[in-house]
Amino acid sequence: MSKDFDSWNIEKKKAHHLEKRAFFHENEVWWCKLGINIGDEEDGKGNLSARPVLVLKKFNHNIFWGIPLTTQVKEDKHYHKFHFKGKEQCLLLSQLRLLDARRLVNKFGELQQADLTGVREKLKQLIC
Repeated sequence: MSKDFDSWNIEKKKAHHLEKRAFFHENEVWWCKLGINIGDEEDGKGNLSARPVLVLKKFNHNIFWGIPLTTQVKEDKHYHKFHFKGKEQCLLLSQLRLLDARRLVNKFGELQQADLTGVREKLKQLIC
């Protein structure tokens, strides 16, 4: 599969020069410009190269730990299955990464507290 890194690089430069960042909170799900990435790193989709991302941990107004979502449901220690926006979805726990708020496009929703507790427990098991 061929990836268009050059057009993503143009979009990434535009995002880098944005002066305003989105105002976000932990537990929210945002459409996020993840871009075109290398190998098995999760790509965004569409013309913005975006996908839904959970804001797991907000460090300040600029950066956060984000976990991408997928509608491809898998039963595995690297995934957390939950119901969101009327669909079964999964968080790709192994794709946790630090992101800048300039990548955020628009708020998509918020995770239920019970789901968030499950996510944190699974992450602890995965890391330790």
